[in-house]
Amino acid sequence: MEQLIRVIARALVDHPDDVQIRVRENERGVVYELSVHPEDVGKVIGKQGRIAKALRTVVTSAAVKERKRVVVDIISE
Repeated sequence: MEQLIRVIARALVDHPDDVQIRVRENERGVVYELSVHPEDVGKVIGKQGRIAKALRTVVTSAAVKERKRVVVDIISE
């Protein structure tokens, strides 16, 4: 799952080396915290959050096979 998020995020941004993903588990399930270069945050979120929503949909669909609840948080650093 982490690799899927990384591949998609790196394709969207201008600074692919700055894409970082932290994985943690909490009451919401498995949380993937995606952080990118500050200049790339808008590219990952998209207009009205469309790209972020699409990314979350793809990851959630892939997680169905593993029967896990997955959350993708986009963090600005």
